Amino acid sequence: MKTLILNGSPRKNGTVSKLLHTLADNVSIKNEIEWIDVYDLNIKPCLGCMKCRDTHECVLPVDDGQKVGEKMGKADVLVIGSPTYWGNMSGVLKILFERNVYRLMGEGKHGIPIPLQKGKKAVIVTACTTPAPFSYLFKQSRGTVHAIKEILKYAGYKTAAKIIKAGSKSKPEISNGLIKKTIRAAKSL
Repeated sequence: MKTLILNGSPRKNGTVSKLLHTLADNVSIKNEIEWIDVYDLNIKPCLGCMKCRDTHECVLPVDDGQKVGEKMGKADVLVIGSPTYWGNMSGVLKILFERNVYRLMGEGKHGIPIPLQKGKKAVIVTACTTPAPFSYLFKQSRGTVHAIKEILKYAGYKTAAKIIKAGSKSKPEISNGLIKKTIRAAKSL
């Protein structure tokens, strides 16, 4: 099985990255793992022209967005990590998904989404500086998870686990309970 890890955090030693590394280190040895730091990619923003819906390819010159999109299509498992910015995923991660709509979902005759990644698993990893329970009440990490789950749902992925760390500014250490949850999620893939 191929597992693709998308690290949507600019901090390679930050909370999201640490959780993703814990997950990667505990995935079954049978899985082929590829790690992509999304902030290192060269991706132009989507134009919103919608031509990819008909042609199944992006009108923009080939860049890292299309290259990673091909890898998403070939992976059996997608692990998405993002810090929470304004109750949502990081901007570069969102751009990556916007550029690959045509790889993730098709469109039926009446505009109904058709999932193109049906049956594949996904894991969501996020962190925010807002402490619990306010991170939940103010829809910080919950907003990030919701936004990513929407993309995954329309693409046909089944979300196998959500790993959420709140209050990363005041309590940057990752608890043993969250590490254990991350390891359990890795073992389920």
